[in-house]
Amino acid sequence: MSKSDPAQELKAGDRVPAFKMASDSGGQISSASLKGKPYVLYFYPKDDTSGCTKEAIGFSGARKRFDALGITVIGVSRDSIASHDRFKAKHKLTITLASDPETVTAEVFGTWVEKSLYGRKYMGMERATFLVGADGKIVRIWRKVKVPGHVEDVLAAAKAL
Repeated sequence: MSKSDPAQELKAGDRVPAFKMASDSGGQISSASLKGKPYVLYFYPKDDTSGCTKEAIGFSGARKRFDALGITVIGVSRDSIASHDRFKAKHKLTITLASDPETVTAEVFGTWVEKSLYGRKYMGMERATFLVGADGKIVRIWRKVKVPGHVEDVLAAAKAL
């Protein structure tokens, strides 16, 4: 699925694509293991960078409120599990972090995209969030996320489930 084919882009109401990734502390996370439970899957560019750190701290700070709604929050980047474990320890993060080093999951979700910096084009992770209902269908998608206020937006949408 490529960004150049908008007909293929995921939208609210679509069944969530199947995924399976290694997660922090040696675990695994998959669409099958989350079946029957609502969850938030958010994609971010890189561990321990400014915006990504603020976003992860924000989701960790809201974890109890997401837990009260029965919603698991999973952050996804290309970083290794070792990097995720260091990132979690350094910032006392309490959410699950999944590793997608080959961008298999990111490509299926349409978050591995062409970016541009100072005129140079390169492939990178789009900051995007998917709220998935217990029925396995995408409830809401946020693309090109701006970090300030984002966690509160996702939490508000989650409360409406």
